[in-house]
Amino acid sequence: MRLVLATRNAGKIRELERLLEGTGMSVEPCPSDAPEVVEDGDTLAANAEKKARAVHAFTGLAALADDTGLEVDALGGRPGVRSARFAGETATDADNRARLLRELDGQPSRARFRTVVAFVDESGALHTFVGVCEGTIGTQERGTSGFGYDALFIPDGYDQTFAELPLDTKNRISHRARALAAFVTARSAGG
Repeated sequence: MRLVLATRNAGKIRELERLLEGTGMSVEPCPSDAPEVVEDGDTLAANAEKKARAVHAFTGLAALADDTGLEVDALGGRPGVRSARFAGETATDADNRARLLRELDGQPSRARFRTVVAFVDESGALHTFVGVCEGTIGTQERGTSGFGYDALFIPDGYDQTFAELPLDTKNRISHRARALAAFVTARSAGG
């Protein structure tokens, strides 16, 4: 099966390709001329579906998209669906991490990453899968790998941030890995 990844985020593409290795799926990047999709949904699921449907409509191929939110307990679950735009519409990952640290004012907080994967199959049917990784937001950035909030997020059972962990370890325990594992299991079972 040919599967188009409905993202232009280089960090996500690397993770998704690695996580889908050995599944028998031919993974392809989003075409450069595909329309840009505005992530204006009220939920992670709405944004993931919107991206997957747009890429499926453009390519005619099965498409997979995800949307991920960081839910910080001390901030009432924010930034959540607005994680990529937490510090503004044109914010960089560094801007978002800086705002999070400012709002936490030097205090660690329980948090979780939640990923919703939307898969639009060859016929246009939608399937969604959820993955969650619990952890803590640290008080300073640590590590240089990864992207987004990885330098701040310490998954339960570890002393290192996602940005410090080896990629193979992160890809085994992360929210995205868990959502994709559910997707692969469903595809293997014929779903």
